[in-house]
Amino acid sequence: MVLPADSGGLKGELESLKEFKKRVDGILGDLEKSPASPTKVGQQEVSRAAFGGEFAEADGVYREYTRVHTHLTGLSRVLGAQIEAMGIAVHGANIGFGNLEDDLKRRFWQLQQQAQQHQRETEEQPTTKGDTQTTY
Repeated sequence: MVLPADSGGLKGELESLKEFKKRVDGILGDLEKSPASPTKVGQQEVSRAAFGGEFAEADGVYREYTRVHTHLTGLSRVLGAQIEAMGIAVHGANIGFGNLEDDLKRRFWQLQQQAQQHQRETEEQPTTKGDTQTTY
């Protein structure tokens, strides 16, 4: 295989990938330390009692809060996983995908399967647009 006369462009792209990987790793680290980390989002729950007495509106608000909280926790987990997968992909592009360690290849595909599973579960959930009616 003959490289183009301007192989400096390839070197520049490689450096760009390395910088991008550093940024992705930094974002993943920042996410894990932030209040938006999957662990911290999962811990931020509000009890039913916080919504007041025994009336239908409070029950509805609590149900909706729980649904949104569960969804946000899942999104946070998927976001972190996809950032991790992107870092592995950039590393693979840098060194050649065939040269990735087997554990990184497995981890990449595991993360992709998790994202696909989350998407399937999200698509299977019924929408609650008509479930916001209040009866007096």
